[in-house]
Amino acid sequence: MNRARLIFHLDMNSFFASVEIAFDRTLKGKPVAIAGNPEERRGIIVTSSYEARAKGVKTTMPVWQAKKLCPNLIVLRPNGDRYRAASKALFEILFTYTPLVQQVSIDEGYLDMTSYLKEDDPIRLAKEMQKRVFDELHLPCSIGIAPNKFLAKMASDMQKPNGITVLRKREIEHKLWPLPIDDMHGIGKRTVDKWKKVHIHTIGDLAKADREQILKKFGERGLDLQERANGNDNRPVNPHAYSEYKSIGHSTTLRNDTRNTQMIRSTLEELAKRVQQRLRNKNVFARGVQITIRYSNWKMVTKSHKVVNPIQSHEELAKEAQLLFDKVWSGEAIRLLGISTYDLLEKKYAYKQLDLFTYEEDIKKEEINQTIQQLQEKFGEGVVRKGWKKHLED
Repeated sequence: MNRARLIFHLDMNSFFASVEIAFDRTLKGKPVAIAGNPEERRGIIVTSSYEARAKGVKTTMPVWQAKKLCPNLIVLRPNGDRYRAASKALFEILFTYTPLVQQVSIDEGYLDMTSYLKEDDPIRLAKEMQKRVFDELHLPCSIGIAPNKFLAKMASDMQKPNGITVLRKREIEHKLWPLPIDDMHGIGKRTVDKWKKVHIHTIGDLAKADREQILKKFGERGLDLQERANGNDNRPVNPHAYSEYKSIGHSTTLRNDTRNTQMIRSTLEELAKRVQQRLRNKNVFARGVQITIRYSNWKMVTKSHKVVNPIQSHEELAKEAQLLFDKVWSGEAIRLLGISTYDLLEKKYAYKQLDLFTYEEDIKKEEINQTIQQLQEKFGEGVVRKGWKKHLED
């Protein structure tokens, strides 16, 4: 029999904009937005304050459009160091309540507060936590309280900003089930239409759907989501999950031992493509890259390093692998090459960690990569090739 649990999900409100307002108190109460290139009309909004959102300003909206909706919008360049420092201070506060804190992104995390169940009122605890974060950091947050991680996450989204929401399993029928399937945590924007095609428009529709149909259309992942729609989620709060994911990699033994730099480069390129495919299938980005070299005398060496921003594209993986290779290769003949990635991060959280100064570029790259992947899945890998080389070959 499962022991009753008390799980908090704390989510910062408009984090980047709130940090800027905390840094410069003259911005309080004003419409503020963060954009990679605020001077350029083509710049894209990264996030905005609630005052700006009230005027219709949204994430990924072009700056020119945002200013049209909100002429007095204050647009600032992002400051990654400032946001990382604020995040570090936030989680230092949370760890004073319990060692069972799982950070899931720069501005949100789960806390297992079960040890407080018999001793304290959960709402009083949440109010104290929320007040302390605001008093010490001048940052607003919302907190969801529930018996598991999924319900706590859904609860924290129900009242923003500065909300505290309790979601009990007995309440899901009237609080959770009427919500559109688009709002369900765990269902990505790209799959919403797939759910709607099988007449699943609300979370309640998913909860009550035929299991065999869900399994046939969406596999085991679909059944997991159905369990959560019914309020069931046994996942523990894991303090190590944010930094300790398994690695994803690929290696190959060469047909012949080689010192040929062109052969080595093309092999690394091919390995990077295979690793990228596996990362995409798992929907994760990598914060660390490692290469493995085995020489003809069977001596093996590895070299790794952490990247500044989470990566997934094969171009970035190949570039990092080549840099590592150049640093460690002895010049001896090579028998085996491998690329592996580690310190993996789910895609939705990786976007919050990407270099804010290249946010627009990252969005464009991802849109292009998604289109290419969809075409390749439908018509085969050779259907699309980037750049001018394809035109020369036609």
